[in-house]
Amino acid sequence: MKIADFHCDALCKLLLDNKLTFRNSKPGSLDVTYERLKASNAVLQTFAIYIPESMNGRLEPILESIDRFQQHVLICEDMVWVKSAKDLDVCLKQGKTGALLSLEGVDGIQGQMSLLRILYQIGVRAAGLTWNHANWAADGTMEPRGGGLTGKGRQFVEESNRLGILLDVSHLSDQAFWDVAEHSDKPIIASHSNARTICDHPRNLTDEQIKRIIAMDGRIGITYVPWFVSKEDTVTVDDLIRHVEYICELGGEDCIMLGSDFDGIDRYISKLTNPEEVVNLQEGLLKRYSVRQTEKFLSANALTFLARNLPDE
Repeated sequence: MKIADFHCDALCKLLLDNKLTFRNSKPGSLDVTYERLKASNAVLQTFAIYIPESMNGRLEPILESIDRFQQHVLICEDMVWVKSAKDLDVCLKQGKTGALLSLEGVDGIQGQMSLLRILYQIGVRAAGLTWNHANWAADGTMEPRGGGLTGKGRQFVEESNRLGILLDVSHLSDQAFWDVAEHSDKPIIASHSNARTICDHPRNLTDEQIKRIIAMDGRIGITYVPWFVSKEDTVTVDDLIRHVEYICELGGEDCIMLGSDFDGIDRYISKLTNPEEVVNLQEGLLKRYSVRQTEKFLSANALTFLARNLPDE
């Protein structure tokens, strides 16, 4: 089965260590590598542009991350930069692996919509307004005051809608989530979040948030971050599937996708430590769901969403 993953942090590791490579990567350096994507039958991988706090607030590290993407990921012959629905269609027809760029935290554009437009022109196609804390656009999920969108944040939502940049709510405070949901004319995604009812963590989604994403025909990327899955010391694939089951109970069968957070974590679900091991999740899903349902969770829901919501060309 084909695999589409809506979140990994490989670019951050490549940004911080010039010795790392995406292809022929040394063992233990990257979770997501070219060879592992090909072995896992990956049809799409979203690469997050996450800038560590020590470097954050400037445009330069964002541009450097895009350069790493071009110099390490796109040089691989079977990787295709997906900027449009047409690119995605070409990728699928040719059996290539699509690569989508997403900005995780907009601190570096400093409230300037002109910089957002430039990043769109370069090829960024998704954006989360914050990481875990507050910035000029919104409060993140760990910000104590729990505020929503700022005036500039509302402008960001409007301009993203106009350009065709997908809005990612995974790291937003609850109030900011609802502000984006109310203010966006386009469906939203939570690229790497689970169900808060199953695992009570602020990075997970409440029932009401899940229902709102479903109502908007958005997408929820089930994430492999162990502490977003279970409070137990050892977390299994079965624990992860509980979140799939619960979101399906809320009516979200057509909204579930994958959002691994590989390369953004230092602890893993048992037998789910890199793209090649997603086959273990696939096998677990097939014990509970039909082939068609499993295909939807693993890639079809994500691909359908992109075909509908990316720019045509």
